[in-house]
Order: sequence, then structure tokens, then C-alpha cells
Amino acid sequence: MAHIVIMPRQGNTVESCIIVGWNKKEGDEVLEDTPLCDVETDKATFEVVAGAKGTLLKTLHEAGDDVPVLQPIAIIGEAGEDWQTILANAQGITEKTIADQETLNTEQPIDGSMPVSPRARNLAARAALDLTGVSGTGPGGRIIERDVQSILEYRQPLTAAARAAVAEGGTADLLPTEGSGIGSRIRTADLKTGLAEGGMHDQNSTEKTQEPQAMGAVIRGGAASAITEEPIKGIRKLIADRMLESLSSTAQFTLNSHARVDRMLDLRQRFKTSQPDLGLSGITLNDLVLFMVSRILPLYPFMNAHKNDDTLITYKQVHLGMAVDTPRGLMVPVIRNADQLSLVQISAEAKRLASACQQGTITPDELSGSTFTVTNLGNLGIESFTPVINIPEVAILGVCGVELKPLAQAGTLNGALEPSEIQFVPHIGLSLTINHQVVDGAPAARFLKALCDGISQVDLWLAR
Repeated sequence: MAHIVIMPRQGNTVESCIIVGWNKKEGDEVLEDTPLCDVETDKATFEVVAGAKGTLLKTLHEAGDDVPVLQPIAIIGEAGEDWQTILANAQGITEKTIADQETLNTEQPIDGSMPVSPRARNLAARAALDLTGVSGTGPGGRIIERDVQSILEYRQPLTAAARAAVAEGGTADLLPTEGSGIGSRIRTADLKTGLAEGGMHDQNSTEKTQEPQAMGAVIRGGAASAITEEPIKGIRKLIADRMLESLSSTAQFTLNSHARVDRMLDLRQRFKTSQPDLGLSGITLNDLVLFMVSRILPLYPFMNAHKNDDTLITYKQVHLGMAVDTPRGLMVPVIRNADQLSLVQISAEAKRLASACQQGTITPDELSGSTFTVTNLGNLGIESFTPVINIPEVAILGVCGVELKPLAQAGTLNGALEPSEIQFVPHIGLSLTINHQVVDGAPAARFLKALCDGISQVDLWLAR
């Protein structure tokens, strides 16, 4: 019996997946567990198996295509079968199944217009884009994220002030084709000029003033001035969107401090030379910092929280996100219940998750649900930086490099305190970014101070 392979859903927030490449070609024989293709989401890469025994009659999408979840991607049947007939006969059932499953993840409008997915609505809101009259390509005609992206592709970017003016004044369909700002950005002055001179641009028109770039890199110019143009897509595009959403939807504020790490460095050296059966030799400074964060956070529960719209959700358990740099981009796997794990367990889990990210075997479940995130740039010699919050979390800790800081050690002379020689003590830099909408500066500073104190006395915390 013919079998239609559907793009599987990987979590409730995933609307589409990019086909990285096909492992089988049309005409090949496959088994139920044969990997047909590799696909990627914003969180992970995974395989799609055939699901049936037979011949791969047709692949319905090319490598590089961004395919909505639950849509047909391939057809398996008996050699010589008409795949078009198979697809036509099953299309009605397939579309109904997709529509039924997508209903739970679609925001239904109240004005009779097309339904809009949550991600599409959020992207449109950030860009001050009016979705009235927009045709959707999702199941049942719903508007999904790629529909919004295709419209924004042909519109010049707006400054923050212009976006606010458009959102408030409802002039999104009367934007000029170009602005007077840097990179032709549309400013508020351009909005007035466009309205006065009639230089308007209809975003919903099907006529495009330029053709989209072809997939892949495009090289322009002569040998002396060659440039490379490459579409931002896949996980890089999703990371870009999330970073922008984080900065545009939260009031981010960063505090910088330093913590003594002479005890921590001494402890790390003792771990390295300890007996192998103790399992301590692989513990790193980052593992020790993760351990201390997991112990301090429960004392300051307002830092271990999510802001969802106008609701603050505080968590008792610490699900610690850790930023990992991979060839595919930034990933944030989660050490679950870190506050209940020992140092050895945290170290082992951190290494397992980082390795899975690097190898592309990390699962979507392992990349979701963090309540607080730690990102470490210390090994690159960074003294301080401004980490971007992993929304909906309310804070993120940046770990910087170790530097020598001068400290005056007090001594006694005839029973009185006297300053002695200056000593240079190793300190680690810490950069804490908070969402000032829900976390004030003073409480955040108290948390950071407690963390610095804990790091400077990590040996005592390990003895608890």
C-alpha cells in the first residue's frame, strides 16, 4: 500500500523544518526504518525515516526547502505506481489531518480574517506589519511565519521610532519604498514625506519590484572588490530573529562584577591530580561556576523565573541553560534539576549536552525549558560583555576571563591594623543581564554579590 511521508512535528513551537539533504534518491528501495532525509529546526537536526517498506517514488521537496510541519515530503509505494494519483487520492485526508492538528497551535481571529500562527503574529507585531488582507500558505489558508517574512523581504527596515509610529498610527500600508536613514531605513520623517508626496508602497501587492535572491551564495564585483552575498536562513535566521525579539521586547540592563577564584583554581588543580576512580579530573572552572549558580539561584527565586506577557512565573527547580557554540550556531541545552545534582553530575551532564550539540544529536526536549542561562566567553579572553537574555527568562549570566586584581592585605603592627604589601589575586569576571521590567537593579546586585561570595568560597559550599 502506498505511503506518504509527512514532515514530522518537533515540539509545539516548530512550524517548519529545513531539509538539509536527502539520503535516498527516487527509485531506491527503502525499509520502514530507512533514514530518508535529514532536517533541521531552530533547535536540532534529526532524521526522517521512511515509515514503510517499498520504493521511493517521489521526493516532493528539494534540499534547502523550508517545509511546514505535517506536510507531505515524499511518497513510497510499489515500483511503477503513479505517485501523482497516490498524492491526489490522499490529499484531502492529509489536509484535514493537518488542519485538525494545527488548530490547537493557531490563534483564531475574531474579525473573520485569516487565522494567524503565534510566531507569525509576533513577527508581524515586531515589524509593525498589518496582516489585514494577507493570504496565508499554511493549512486552511492560515498565515504562518514564512508568509510574514516574504512580505518583509521587500520592505525597507524601519527605525524603532518609525515602527512605533506605524503601529500607533495604522499607516503600515502607506510606507515609502525607501527611507533617508542609514541603509535606506525608513524614519519617522520619511513617513510624513511618504504620506504628503504620495510615495506609498502596497505591501500586499503581488507585483514585486525585484526578484528574490537565489539559494546559496552570490559573488559580485571584480577580483579587487569581490563580495559574497548569502541568504540568512535555517538556524542562523532563527537565532537572528530570537535575538532581535529579546532586545525589542525586554528592558535589558547589565551589571558587571568580579569574584575571587584563588580557591577555585586551587581546587581545580587538586581535582586534576586526584585519583582517577574519584571521577574529578575532568571538572572545569565552568563546571564549578554552574554548580555555584545552581546553589545561589534558589536563594533568589525572582531570578529563576519567566516573564510571560504580564505574568511572572517563578520556578522552584533550577533548569540551567548553558550556551554552546556549534558549527550550526548558538544552542542552549538544559541541565535539568541542576540544584539537585552534585558537582560531578553537573560536570558530566554539561559535557554530554555540549557533545550532543556539537555532533548534531541533541534533541528538541534537551533544548527547551531552561529557567536561567549561563554563557561563557572566558576562554576567549573577554573581560566583560552584555549577554542577551534567553526569553522568556528574566536574567542571564555571562562568565568572563580570569584576571589578576590588586588587593591590599591588612596586617598588624603593635596591635594596630596596618596596610601591608599589595597582592595580586586572580578574579573571574561576571556580567549579569536582567530584564528590568520585572527585576530591579538592587535585588539583582544582591544576587550577583552572593554569587561572587559563593564562588570565592566554593570549597565551603561543596562541603554542605
